[in-house]
Amino acid sequence: MRGKTILITGASSGFGAAAARIFAEEGNRLVVAARRLEPLLALQQELADRVQVLPLVLDVRERTAVEAAVASLPAGFSEIDLLVNNAGLALGLEPAQQASLDDWDTMVDTNIKGLTYMTRCLLPGMVARNRGHIINIGSTAGAWPYAGGNVYGGTKAFVEQFSRNLRTDLLGTMVRVTCIAPGMAETEFSQIRFKGDQQKAGRVYEGCQPLTAEDVAGIIKWVSDQPTHVNVNHLEVMTIHQAWGPLAVHRTNP
Repeated sequence: MRGKTILITGASSGFGAAAARIFAEEGNRLVVAARRLEPLLALQQELADRVQVLPLVLDVRERTAVEAAVASLPAGFSEIDLLVNNAGLALGLEPAQQASLDDWDTMVDTNIKGLTYMTRCLLPGMVARNRGHIINIGSTAGAWPYAGGNVYGGTKAFVEQFSRNLRTDLLGTMVRVTCIAPGMAETEFSQIRFKGDQQKAGRVYEGCQPLTAEDVAGIIKWVSDQPTHVNVNHLEVMTIHQAWGPLAVHRTNP
């Protein structure tokens, strides 16, 4: 990827910010979108000597805002070659019967609806130009359930299946679609999940070496660098310290 125009959602931190930095190394124009302006401005300033960066304050949950933002992209940034649908979050780890419906709504609105809004707004241009790539950030939680994962895992399963169906719809075009599913990674993810509780967030990573934002950004870059006839459909990645567990069994006393 050189001299391309890349739009990254959730670019204020974590995978998104790390991806912006790695794509900037090769002079790609960047549209960095997130809800928080200050981190976007800091990222723009950091990368200004290497690449053009357009900060875009955007809440992907707002359909009309997404439509307006895409429609108003200025010349030089309007023809998106790569969309990285990275905006997403997990909230809470309670069992389903105790979970917050507000948290469930937020995860569905961000992880599912926001991703589809961005995709639908940018996809017609990619098809018309017969080039482009959509990289959706899923999660191992979309394939492998865990206690408290309930709606978060369901939203990421949607991302995986939606990506497959996009590929089917786009057959016959040169528009590529990839779903990348990271496992445990140390970013702001757990801080957000536990609503700022640093102790709870820190315990998630105790005693192991999780993936980093830079690890995942490097994978995003590698996937996008493949020849245009090569489509990486799905890529699941975990730290070496993580694996699948046995099926749970509840036993009662005889």
